[in-house]
Order: sequence, then structure tokens, then C-alpha cells
Amino acid sequence: MSAKERMATSVLKLLAEDAEGLGIIASAVQDSLVKPEGFKLEAKSRTFGLEINRFQWERAGKRMPFFRSRAVLAFAGVQNVRSRHVAKDIDAVHSLIDIRFASEGEAPAGIITLVFAGETQVQLAVECIDVTLVDIGPSWPTRRKPDHEKSRA
Repeated sequence: MSAKERMATSVLKLLAEDAEGLGIIASAVQDSLVKPEGFKLEAKSRTFGLEINRFQWERAGKRMPFFRSRAVLAFAGVQNVRSRHVAKDIDAVHSLIDIRFASEGEAPAGIITLVFAGETQVQLAVECIDVTLVDIGPSWPTRRKPDHEKSRA
């Protein structure tokens, strides 16, 4: 299989309706990159979305090639959004580290927290877990594989 064929064949589509599914999506989007304009709240439809450059961990080996793809991460049933330290600079890039869920009050409602490198966080008060992740374009090769051990040093 050629590099071009490998790039075109990887399209990920995931749906999470519980904490376990959200954990799977969190793993798939770890180290995704998003610019401030990639954060989108649609108040009328009560959805919050991120347009991300997703590192494809499911394809990553020990050596190159590594791949990224453009993807949309969408949250439905959003009642409220709070953010902390989201850059206003259009050239800023946030690296998504984790997605967490905490039940608050009556299940299945709760708080989904998007945790980014540094002190950036976005908290979504949701009616329930209803999250989708969809790759929206072909993948492309990248030389860099995120290395959490180096970033801790």
C-alpha cells in the first residue's frame, strides 16, 4: 500500500453515549491541536464543537510515518459553557490532553471538561453524554509524534 493510499484510507467515526465511550474518544483525540477559532458554540441547537487536527494514535507505531487528520469533535445537549485561559490570539494553538466527565446532580447530566496543555480548560454542562468524533478529510503525514515523557522533563 502506498503512502497516498494509507493517507486516504483512515477515517475515524465514533459516538459516545456514556463515560466509557467518552474515554475511548478522549484517547482518540489526545494531543489534538485546535486554534481559538476552532471552538464553536451553536446556542440555538445547544451544541459545542471543536475543529481539530487529530493525531492518529490508532495508526502510530514506533517510527514514521505518523499521521494527523482534520476532525470535528461535537457535544450535544450543552446547557452551559465555561472556559478558562482560551487564547484570543488567532495564531495560538491549544493541545487537547484529556476529556473528563463528572456527574453533577441527576444522572445522566454532568460536566464534561476539556483539558488542554497549560491551564486552558473548557467545561460543558450537559444533559447527558452525547459526543461524536468524525474525521472530515484525508490524513497527512507528520514527522512529529507527541512525546509526553519529554514534555514532563
